[in-house]
Amino acid sequence: MVNLSTIHYAYIIIIVIIIVIITLKKDVILPCVLGIGIIGYIFTGDVLEAVQIIYKAIVVSGKEFIEVVVLIALVNAMSSALTDIGSDEIIIKPLKKLMVNKTMSFFVLGITMTMVSLFIWPTPAVVFIGALMVPVAVKSGVPPVWAAVVLCIFGNGVALSSDFILQVAPSITAKTANLASPLGIIKDCIPFWGVMSIVTITTAFILMRKDKSTEIVVNDKITETKELVQKQSIGPKVIAIATPLAFIIDIIFITRLGLIGPESTALIGGTAAIIMIISSIVHTDIKTSLGEVTKYVKSGFTFGISIFAPIIIIGAFFFLGSENTATAILGNGASGILTDIGIYAASKVPLSKYSVIGIQTAVSTLLGLSGSGFAGLPLVGTLANTFSTAIVIDKEKVAAFGQIITIWIGGGTIIPWSVVAAAGICKVEAYEVARKNFIPVTFGIVATVIMAIIIL
Repeated sequence: MVNLSTIHYAYIIIIVIIIVIITLKKDVILPCVLGIGIIGYIFTGDVLEAVQIIYKAIVVSGKEFIEVVVLIALVNAMSSALTDIGSDEIIIKPLKKLMVNKTMSFFVLGITMTMVSLFIWPTPAVVFIGALMVPVAVKSGVPPVWAAVVLCIFGNGVALSSDFILQVAPSITAKTANLASPLGIIKDCIPFWGVMSIVTITTAFILMRKDKSTEIVVNDKITETKELVQKQSIGPKVIAIATPLAFIIDIIFITRLGLIGPESTALIGGTAAIIMIISSIVHTDIKTSLGEVTKYVKSGFTFGISIFAPIIIIGAFFFLGSENTATAILGNGASGILTDIGIYAASKVPLSKYSVIGIQTAVSTLLGLSGSGFAGLPLVGTLANTFSTAIVIDKEKVAAFGQIITIWIGGGTIIPWSVVAAAGICKVEAYEVARKNFIPVTFGIVATVIMAIIIL
């Protein structure tokens, strides 16, 4: 039995303050840092330790994000190298035949993102697809921020919430729901997944068409069209063919060997580094490339850190909500604050079909706010199993419903620090991407809740 204490109420109040500040379109670094200190003081009762906890939280958050920082840096470095030799223009030329306008680009980019994300993790898929296709989408009229929205919704939303191919998400949910196989979760999530995806995509598309506030910066690097000074050279053409081929081979290896998470990300990142080096040598020569590669790496990491610096600090506060990271930050005896709040709420509400849907929605939302969709799945499955023993209700459907909500919120759509990969590739602010995602995802969640009321 979980009882809420001062630390839980303080955390809720700070989250409300942060949400209000976000809605006012102001930065939230200051309240996040103060919030970490306040929670640290409540937990330890010592001012000195509370100050140390601020630093520990930022370090833990940095460790959680370093993999994506490095990946973005290497891909950015590769992109710069490809641009310098003109291979990027050669690569995207065939895609222009399909991505002829804003509407076509929206759906071609989105469908491609979904298909690739089903076979590899969305983060490497964002990098792979974004580096090659986002420039084409932008040139066809899709504003960079909406290109990032497409990558998030179709990758971290549509693909990740179902996870039909790799089946990591349904396996976690099924195991904690005391189910022998994830196949039941997969089957029962289809109606929820379909409604959530269709409503969210449709809403996002309508909002994009109506959005007149986002202007495409013609001089920005992402929309810049360079003259190919190496038109007569065979090198750029070979690199242009080898680059997508290399990533396709990566996808094959990832699928065949069952590489997921960090393993698939590492393969994509290593491939990007090799392509950068080869492109640099082709552009100059081996001796000159020694300095060129250093230049690309420096610019790549400068870009990566500039994107992630505020996200690391904001994430530091919200990682207090997850048990694993809360223990690393606060020390032994700490628990996931958001997890505690969810369990407490579930234990205090009388159970019926409608209250189960309400509790699962609320808990899934709270778990998603921690910025990690998968971290909340064990509790989602556990609650579904608990509900099914208390009242007559289909626990596979309840678990599938919770899985969809948790991953859509926490997997990388409306939490600013979970959309940084897409924001980085599209060279836009993560806050702005999360804001653009908020209304479509909210509409999708409302429609999914209605679907749950109908079929449960």
